[in-house]
Amino acid sequence: MTAEQETPQYRAAHLRRALAEDPRTAEMGVRVNVRGDDVHLSGEVTCDERRAELENVLHEVAPGLRVHNDVRVADTREPARREDLR
Repeated sequence: MTAEQETPQYRAAHLRRALAEDPRTAEMGVRVNVRGDDVHLSGEVTCDERRAELENVLHEVAPGLRVHNDVRVADTREPARREDLR
């Protein structure tokens, strides 16, 4: 079965696996939805570079797909001030 013949669920699983196994991304928390030739990514990563690498990996694995990257970059800075609990 070629990639074009895969059902959307199998194609999404294949792409999720590629993102999890590639050392540039190693992401398991990113959601992947496939609709026709469009791939929609959502979730959260730790930096802009990781967000960009998600698209790079998908373009290598499935070059004919359009990627819509809605992944957010998490704010991992320490709080600017101390939290006051009452």
